[in-house]
Amino acid sequence: MKTVRRLRAMASLCRQSAAYHPDRSWNLLAEAEYWDHLADGELLELYKECTGSSIQAGCVKKHASDIQHPNL
Repeated sequence: MKTVRRLRAMASLCRQSAAYHPDRSWNLLAEAEYWDHLADGELLELYKECTGSSIQAGCVKKHASDIQHPNL
């Protein structure tokens, strides 16, 4: 999950940079899409890992430290 957060942060930085540099915005927005694509792929792998295992509780415990919930 840390990897997903880093990839999403990179995409966010590209979008913010695009707002401040309109002359390069098309390139920066394309790069943001690239980072989002990588994050989606990482999430898909985590999902497959969790749903493919016979004991899903073990997967939840494995990734629980990465999940940040405001009410916990």
